[in-house]
Amino acid sequence: MRKSLVQVFGFLISTLGWLFVLCTMAMDYWRITQIGGQGGSFIIKVAWYWSNLWRDCFTDSTAVTNCRDYPVLWSVTAYVQGVRGLLMCGLTLGFFAAVCCFVGMECTYIGGPEKTKDRVLLAGSVFHFVGGLADIAAYCLYINRIARTTFAASLERGVLRYDIGTPIFLGLVGSFFILLGAVLYAVTVYRVIFPERTAMYVYGTRTYMDPRSGGVTLYPGYYGPSRQYGSYRGAGRSISSKISNISRTTPEKLSERDAFV
Repeated sequence: MRKSLVQVFGFLISTLGWLFVLCTMAMDYWRITQIGGQGGSFIIKVAWYWSNLWRDCFTDSTAVTNCRDYPVLWSVTAYVQGVRGLLMCGLTLGFFAAVCCFVGMECTYIGGPEKTKDRVLLAGSVFHFVGGLADIAAYCLYINRIARTTFAASLERGVLRYDIGTPIFLGLVGSFFILLGAVLYAVTVYRVIFPERTAMYVYGTRTYMDPRSGGVTLYPGYYGPSRQYGSYRGAGRSISSKISNISRTTPEKLSERDAFV
């Protein structure tokens, strides 16, 4: 029951993070800067420049927004293309990871036996982990681009100093949710990664396995009667008892070798 609860919690966390990252791709104000200030006693003249992954916009104090969509793919700035590509890869991996994790969860009735479901769940957690790293790399690339202009000592004329917008923070939170979900999945199936090993001991020339291995040994005749020639049911006298009685009645002295055997 505890394993199912952890897997359900991991599924909810990772799916929520995937939705956060998906929403940020359509959100505005990835970066924003304010221009102007108070002009006169009763009039405030201010404007905002902001951008996302698809366009640059300008909003004046009267809430009128003018936007310029980015041109074709090949003429977009390189770092914007990189952010788009990383986020697309992360979302694609997250989609396949969600499907694999849903199939491999213990509370679902699809996916085959338990061992197969654990392996599918482990594959889904790996997809989630790689997708989360791709998302974090995309946001860090965008933040690095903003920080280079914001903290630069001097800028060219016409270059603005932007601030980080809300979608980047939301995307980072979603990325860490995805990584947390992947870790929770991996914890529940750690036995697949590190299976239990059967201990083997060697004493002299005899080798046997740990009795915890379910009673299966390398030499079954060493621990119990062999079933090759039938099983002993207690009827009649055993061969060993007859041989011992013969040795008692035989007046011949046994050699040291025979006594050893």
